[in-house]
Amino acid sequence: MSESTRSRRDQLVALAKETRGFMPDDEGEALLEAALRAGRAFDKATFLEIGAWCGKSTIYLGCAAEATGAVLFSLDHHRGSEENQAGWEHHEPDLVDPSDGRIDTLPHWRRAVAVASLESCVVGVVGDSPTVARCWRTPLAFCFVDGGHGEEPAWADYRGWAPLVAEGAWLAIHDVFEDPADGGRPPYELWRHALDSGRFVEDGHEGSLRVLRKAAGGRR
Repeated sequence: MSESTRSRRDQLVALAKETRGFMPDDEGEALLEAALRAGRAFDKATFLEIGAWCGKSTIYLGCAAEATGAVLFSLDHHRGSEENQAGWEHHEPDLVDPSDGRIDTLPHWRRAVAVASLESCVVGVVGDSPTVARCWRTPLAFCFVDGGHGEEPAWADYRGWAPLVAEGAWLAIHDVFEDPADGGRPPYELWRHALDSGRFVEDGHEGSLRVLRKAAGGRR
């Protein structure tokens, strides 16, 4: 790795750590390393993240995209998941748009991507995950699932996007807790389903981040 490449990576990792979000630093760097593997394995790779919040994970993944010539599509409706709404544990009142009373993280995400100078390799997709998945045709070299953690949205993300992960490509799932006391069950259930299906094999983990690779013949 050249000095300029290392400097750029260090700059982006530092920005990611400072960006608003819920991902621990060690998990963010593990996510970056997994995406680098995907970007190096596939020519002109396509990355997708589901659930961007204010751009923390986007910068980690954008760093890998920039370094390998990939493009990251960052998908989020930017209205917050169930756990981000008023009265829930992860509600942040200053993210509410006073004009309509709804969460709006899009301005924060756009600012984070602009400050990181990643606009040439990161594309924001604002919309409903299952709706976008139904229209998507490009195989994915890397897919990061970190959207709504309720049973319905989590399974909709998995069912919509896991079949679009190319053979030999990567699927990462965040907030996987084997002990129910540590967190909600849907991400763990997605991870177990992926492994039990025989379509994916383990390819690393850090904290609650689980990285899987799609086996040959595992298109569906």
